[in-house]
Amino acid sequence: MLKNNKGFTLIEMLIVLMIISVLIILIVPNLGDKGSEVHSKGCDALVSVVQAQVDAFYLEKGVYPVSLDAMIPDYINKEQETCQNGKKLGYSLDGSKGTVSIPE
Repeated sequence: MLKNNKGFTLIEMLIVLMIISVLIILIVPNLGDKGSEVHSKGCDALVSVVQAQVDAFYLEKGVYPVSLDAMIPDYINKEQETCQNGKKLGYSLDGSKGTVSIPE
C-alpha cells in the first residue's frame, strides 16, 4: 500500500519563496520614495484646513481676518503651524481675498 502524502515539496516551496522575494525586491524601493511625498501632501492638507478656518471666520464675522493671529485660539490651534515632518509653515494671509498660502 502507498501512503498518500499530501503537502508541498521542497521545490514548490522554493518557487513560492522566489516569487515572494522578487515581489519584495520590486515593491520596497518604490515605497522609500513615498515618505517625502506623504509629508508634502500633509503640509498642503494643513494649509487647506487653515484656509477652511479663514472661510469659517468670514462666514461668521462677515469680514476676513486681518491676520491669522486674530484667529487663535477660536479657529486655529498653534499645532497647525508645523507639518508632520517638523517644517514650520509660516502662513501668509491675503486679507483682501482671504487666501492662505505658504512661501515656497
